[in-house]
Amino acid sequence: MTDPISQTALFPRSHRTAIGIFMISLVIVFGAVGAMLFLDLSKHMIGGLVIVLSIVLLLMGIPVGIAMLGAALVGLWALSGGRVVTSTMESAAYDAAESWSYSVIPMFILMGMILWKSGLTASAFETARRWLGWMPGGLAVATNFAGAALAASSGSTIGITYALGRVSIPEMLKSGYHPQLAVGSVAAAGTLGQIIPPSLLLVVYAGAASVPVGPQLLAGVVPGIILALSFALMIIIRAIINPSFAPRVDMSGVTWRMRFSALVSIIPIAIVVVVVIGGLLGGIFTTTEAGVFGMITALILGVFHQRRGGQSWADVRRMVASSVTGALTGTASVFLLIVGVVVLTRAMALSQVPNALAQGIVDMGFGRVQLLLVLVLVYLFLGMFMDTLAMMLLTIPVLLTPLAAVGVDPLWFGVFIVIMAEVGLLTPPLGILSFIVHRIAMDPETNLGQEITLGTVFKGVAPFALTAMAVLLLLIFVPSIVTWLPGASSGY
Repeated sequence: MTDPISQTALFPRSHRTAIGIFMISLVIVFGAVGAMLFLDLSKHMIGGLVIVLSIVLLLMGIPVGIAMLGAALVGLWALSGGRVVTSTMESAAYDAAESWSYSVIPMFILMGMILWKSGLTASAFETARRWLGWMPGGLAVATNFAGAALAASSGSTIGITYALGRVSIPEMLKSGYHPQLAVGSVAAAGTLGQIIPPSLLLVVYAGAASVPVGPQLLAGVVPGIILALSFALMIIIRAIINPSFAPRVDMSGVTWRMRFSALVSIIPIAIVVVVVIGGLLGGIFTTTEAGVFGMITALILGVFHQRRGGQSWADVRRMVASSVTGALTGTASVFLLIVGVVVLTRAMALSQVPNALAQGIVDMGFGRVQLLLVLVLVYLFLGMFMDTLAMMLLTIPVLLTPLAAVGVDPLWFGVFIVIMAEVGLLTPPLGILSFIVHRIAMDPETNLGQEITLGTVFKGVAPFALTAMAVLLLLIFVPSIVTWLPGASSGY
């Protein structure tokens, strides 16, 4: 007689599936490690197994930097022995962090944290609403451009999403906007922080690809503006085609005096943007200097804003301490990723996989456009199950040589890969911004009693993801849109 409490009852189907996937992943991990260490494999085969091992470790939930570091060290041992692994471990952390250009990372993170914690970013949506609320889909357009303004001053995607979501989602729902447009516009506005300088993703890419950080940041300016304008145009067209989707808002109570007074509240953000981007464009600052002066400007304005609002010096000290703590943890996580990619790059160079891939592409006769269109599909697939930074850092060491073989400018490719990362931030199943917006929209004070499901959020972000893809196709066929500003700027 069988036990009435069966194994099926003890382990529900979802748990059994998760356990099964985990066990399969373990088998693959041990199989890949064993094959690299104990079988007589070619260099190319070992390089391929390093990539497979990295992906499987990521899927198991291992942090990105540790997954890449672990897989690369196993590959280095198989390729060159323990002495190379030892020397790599002794030097990797220093080699990864020694670049002076990386000093901009903590400055950009701290600058964004100060702007957020001091409350300087809170007025961006209200200013945009007063100026743009009259047009079709005006509140969603205001959300979009508020996101662009915040991106140009902080570059914190999650911070932008939270700052806008709490304010703009209830405002749009109260005005009769469809929930899909309300949540979709907030999520899409958050992605602009990845492309409009200061962008940490562009800084990390510049380090991984060994290109100058300043020109790489400038390369994101025009595509970022085009992306923001494209999102706004798409919103307006949808609102014109289906007015019930985004009803017109009564702006009769908003006077020109109120509009101009609202502009005063965003002057601090504008000053930070002018200091950072204007300094880079004019050749006044190097990238690191721009980050430092931007941070100092944000700190001065943030302290002034809090004191003017009646907050005590103790409140100011707490704001600064909280900002520094957030910047330290954010910087540490970014540098762990950088260490991982440095070691992975060494493993890829020794395996000669990039060279073999480049030769294969040349033999297949792929041109620049054909290769990039293939990579669009590859990144769409990778974005379904890989973290944004993991997707970038795992592929950069492999693809730079093949891309150079077909004449792709590395500055241009930085913008390409970041836009693909933006799409990955929106689309299922790992679209982190969609999950963040869903979490915000679950708050009764935000959703105003309307049920907003995760499916609603994914449907809402779909038109924005398609718009981003359309902009990417434009950049593929007209690459000078990306490269002309870095080339025209002085000082580089």
